[in-house]
Amino acid sequence: MRRRISLTMFAMVVGALLFAGLATLGLTSLNSVHETQTELASDATKLAQGVQKAVATGRHHESITVLRQSLSVLQAPLGLQGEAILAASSSGGDRGCREFDLGVGADVQGLCLYNLLSPGDPLPSGLTVDQLDIGDLLIGLPVTGHRGRLAYAAYLFSTQVEVANVANLVVVLTRDAPSGVGDAGVWFAIAAAATLAVALIVADRLGHRLARPLQQTEVVTRRIATGDLEARVPVPARVGHELVSLAASVNQMAASLARAQGTQRQFLMSVSHDLRTPLTSIRGFAEALYDGATTDVHYASGIIVSEAGRLERLVTDLLELAKLEAGAFSLQCRALDLSEVVSDTAQAFAPAASALGLAVQISTAPPSSVTCDADRDRLGQVVANLIENALKFAASEVVVSTGESAGRPWVAVEDDGPGIPEQDLPRVFERLYQSRSSEGRKLGSGLGLAIVDELVVAMGGQVAVQSPTGPQGGTRVVATLKPVAPEAADGNGKSATPV
Repeated sequence: MRRRISLTMFAMVVGALLFAGLATLGLTSLNSVHETQTELASDATKLAQGVQKAVATGRHHESITVLRQSLSVLQAPLGLQGEAILAASSSGGDRGCREFDLGVGADVQGLCLYNLLSPGDPLPSGLTVDQLDIGDLLIGLPVTGHRGRLAYAAYLFSTQVEVANVANLVVVLTRDAPSGVGDAGVWFAIAAAATLAVALIVADRLGHRLARPLQQTEVVTRRIATGDLEARVPVPARVGHELVSLAASVNQMAASLARAQGTQRQFLMSVSHDLRTPLTSIRGFAEALYDGATTDVHYASGIIVSEAGRLERLVTDLLELAKLEAGAFSLQCRALDLSEVVSDTAQAFAPAASALGLAVQISTAPPSSVTCDADRDRLGQVVANLIENALKFAASEVVVSTGESAGRPWVAVEDDGPGIPEQDLPRVFERLYQSRSSEGRKLGSGLGLAIVDELVVAMGGQVAVQSPTGPQGGTRVVATLKPVAPEAADGNGKSATPV
């Protein structure tokens, strides 16, 4: 990993240098060609003006002679690649000139150009007359261009004396544009080599710095995958925010897995204990009956039936909770009278509460005022689990109430027990969680509130717990339910909601 990161960064630097070098070379070459064209145009213009001045009163052939001599002298100083003198006349006769139709009037039908230095030969360096802009020449502008790195310039000037139909001359100069790099290329190569050396060192250092936390994270995640949930990634102090965040996330994941494993272990231990206790009673009384060690058969049978029911309830709740978590059930939600469901469910607990010396008080709103959108059987199960949980800790009574707040119906179950410590409140809906500070009565399976939370959330509501509710303690659990949609309330419709 370290090598790949270092090579990648080094390759990026090499690519950047190559791109910058090629771009600089290309732009320098274009600029060199442009400057050469400009210089040639200036040279051609000054040469023509010098010839005109020298032979201001001379004949035509003297202009050509002066121009030839000037070109011969200036060829080396100007670094010319080639030069030509073209005669420009309205008629070339039998000179084999190249004629151009100007289309400017009946008197001047065309222009004839031919090489005076080498009659019949083309322009120097393979240039052709077609590459000259005749229009610009005729209005006295220098014409420039290039073929690759070969730059050229042409300028037309008057000889002032027409001889043999020749009144104008065109001087053509060509020169190869310099590379534009020169000594700068050598210095660029030296700077590039130094840059690559520094980049290699920096890439190696950065690769090591970046790869080391990733390698440590990889090692720790492998240990976590093999079951070592105590493994933690060292959190780097001077590395980028992303690597620090990655290390913190892995450590948080490991801590969450450790907590989940601890909760699962505690859950299994609790289930094992809750299974072992009734099984011990059932086995003991069954052996007593089998051996004839007890004469009170009715009492022993009652204990066996009671403990078997307790086992059945625990297994049923475990299966119910597994279905809820797996989403392997459906809800038949419809508009319900919340007060009616709560009253029916609470009244069914009156005998059990009386046997414990407790009372179940029902405080509901008028039947027509509180409705909800829920599954009737599941809603009854929610209320039953809340009452059963309250009976574990109540000192004298359990109060069940219904109401509506902000357009949402709710049902609350409150007991007058010792209350729940603040540090235990976030965990009351965990499986088989039992507060260490308050031991309740042995009722239910210990999974009631976990099932309540799953069912209420599945029906579109939420559950909250408040404790203490007064100076003497007490706990109040409130389940807020889904309100009835207007169309459902009007049509009394129902819908099957898969979960």
